[in-house]
Amino acid sequence: MVGKNSKWLLFILYFTFCVAHAAMSPDEVVRTTAEGVINHIESNRSVLEENPEKIYEMVDQLIIPRFDFVSMSKWVLGKHWKSASETQRAEFITQFKELLVRTYARALLEYSGQKIKYYPPEQNPNSNLAIVKTELTSSSSAQLPILYRMHQKNEEWKVVDVAVDGVSLVTTYRGSFATQIKKNGFDSLLSELSKKNARLEASISN
Repeated sequence: MVGKNSKWLLFILYFTFCVAHAAMSPDEVVRTTAEGVINHIESNRSVLEENPEKIYEMVDQLIIPRFDFVSMSKWVLGKHWKSASETQRAEFITQFKELLVRTYARALLEYSGQKIKYYPPEQNPNSNLAIVKTELTSSSSAQLPILYRMHQKNEEWKVVDVAVDGVSLVTTYRGSFATQIKKNGFDSLLSELSKKNARLEASISN
């Protein structure tokens, strides 16, 4: 998940899950929140250009509550979740959340008027899972399919995975994290995530 796919995945993940309402269907959540956040970004463009670090506040307040980080962490770590201590699990969730915040913030600052096409959700009435498909388009690039996997938790729809052009966020991170753990241990992964988050935070302020 590199290049344009990575950038647009991060961008779409941000503005799609700002505000959710229990009465909304998954696709209604996607459409409503996308339109709201795009308007917010556009109306605050001058502020963000002058103080780009303010994007962190918007991501942290509007987006992070819409993710189920515990479920995502379990799936991303796979078998390593079971072998990790409670302290390691808690630290991983914190660092993983920060990684997404920092990376999404960078991608959001590059937003330049791309449009979104929405499709009806795929939802089994006997399940709490749903898939929402969209396409990101712009005048200068081809359509990019974005697929969201969501589940309903405490009567709210939350994201648990996203795939851009067929590439899954969870699957990609799962592979890279597993390699790091196998090579140098779980604590080394936590250390690397912490260092990467610090670099991302510093780069957006410069």
